[in-house]
Amino acid sequence: MKKRYWFLSIAVGLAIVAFTPPADRYFEIARNMEIFASLFKVTNDLYVDEVSPTKMMHDGVDAMLNSLDPYTNYFSEDQVEDFRIINTGEYGGIGALTRTFNKRTVVSMVYDSYPAYKNGLRIGDEVIKINDVDLAKLTVEEAGQLMKGQANTMVKLTVKRFGHDKLIELEFKREKIKISNVPYSGMLGTDIGFIQLTEFTTDAGKEVKNALASLKEKGAKHVILDLRGNGGGLLNEAVNICNLFIPKGKKVVDTKGKIEEFNQTYETKQAPFDVDIPVVVLINRSSASASEIVAGTLQDYDRAVIVGEKSFGKGLVQLSKPLPYNAMVKYTTAKYYTASGRCIQVLDYTHRRADGSAGPVPDSLKQAFKTKNGRTVFDGGGIDPDVKVDAREMASITSALLANGFVFDFATQYAHEHKTIAEPRLFSLSDAEYAEFVAWMKGKKLSYASELDTQLQELEEMAKKEKYLNDLKPTLEQLRQRVRESRKQDMLLFKDQIKKLLEEEIASRYYLERGVVEVGFKYDDEVKKAIEVLHNPALYQKTLNIK
Repeated sequence: MKKRYWFLSIAVGLAIVAFTPPADRYFEIARNMEIFASLFKVTNDLYVDEVSPTKMMHDGVDAMLNSLDPYTNYFSEDQVEDFRIINTGEYGGIGALTRTFNKRTVVSMVYDSYPAYKNGLRIGDEVIKINDVDLAKLTVEEAGQLMKGQANTMVKLTVKRFGHDKLIELEFKREKIKISNVPYSGMLGTDIGFIQLTEFTTDAGKEVKNALASLKEKGAKHVILDLRGNGGGLLNEAVNICNLFIPKGKKVVDTKGKIEEFNQTYETKQAPFDVDIPVVVLINRSSASASEIVAGTLQDYDRAVIVGEKSFGKGLVQLSKPLPYNAMVKYTTAKYYTASGRCIQVLDYTHRRADGSAGPVPDSLKQAFKTKNGRTVFDGGGIDPDVKVDAREMASITSALLANGFVFDFATQYAHEHKTIAEPRLFSLSDAEYAEFVAWMKGKKLSYASELDTQLQELEEMAKKEKYLNDLKPTLEQLRQRVRESRKQDMLLFKDQIKKLLEEEIASRYYLERGVVEVGFKYDDEVKKAIEVLHNPALYQKTLNIK
């Protein structure tokens, strides 16, 4: 912690010099760099224990940059490849995703057009070895590095499969893997096309365009663009996606920073794909950055009805810059402003609280802007949906079942015992099958604390602090006992939540990504509301103030 404070104080010193004249600033930079170098050397020489110079420097740089905002980051040479994957969606591998449950590494998804699926790897397989190296001896990061590699190189996996007594060895030739920005698109009924966009990496705009064209060929007269959970990515791809629905030459977004070259206006450059088809965009609290540019721009032009929750509120733009020794830094250069002129950044990192934390932009400072049709929208707090749909909060027991792998493991067993299931949109666990899951869980150890448990603990701590604990202790114990008794009914009380997760996990075993999406439609309140809006032209036009 002391080291972090030293580095943080240097960062503050460097920030201060930004407000001094150039000559004084260069002196301040040189002085602080000399202090930093001396401090770094003395610490390495004299500290009581051995220290890692690389780790100490990395910690110091991280603390310095984190004092600015969470999006300005340093990447060492061995982290640069992961950064590239995030931006391009491409890597050398076999086309499989893994998760870790209680020190078990299991295959959670395989892609049918890549080596993993073609050569027999299946969801539910537990990876025991990679190239004969026991995973128990590796960190998660080390295992990930072993799995990835140059295209056309070989990798061998030793896996444990449910229902098989012996371990299975599988070999794969790595390929160039391109993670799809649009993992799913399909028809909802006869006239609504649904496009799920989860990334904004290279070619996101092209993939959305291709999906849109395919859906229109199938009869789509309306479109739902799902941006829920999409944390953003490349700004130019957000512009390309907006360009599908609004005319050429329209402003999408402005970026403004302290350096003039970062002040740019991004406009649509191509002829649009379809300026008339009714559109609903789905967003939630995890829709951020490029997702908010798309949602905000289409809202500003009254080109789409926005349905769901208020978005995350990230209105900052980052650029990357190479550093010596193949390292890299990603730094915030500007804020972005949607077509109406609003910046949706929710946290103010420039004016921090006394404790150093960043607070939201006060309501008193938020400004009103107008959409093309005269609707009022606000800055400083994400994108507000035109039609709000409150998300269903996941219960404590549901989160625990998911996090501990019980939903995953039951789905693996179910798939072993059932060769086929119905198509995802028709598949549903029967009451008897759900009862089997409840019975199966009786032999498992599941520990979780509900929100009520947490509040009771806080109440007890407060009572102890205020010297009331002796008087309140019997009452608190009675309440705890009532909570424990009520918890026995959680599996039935939250049946719909748990059943949805089970059905999605089971469907993935047979239909991969398509199964997960389609089996969830019947539970999806946002999709149901979007369909309602699109099938009611008067409501659609009223929402967008179309006269």
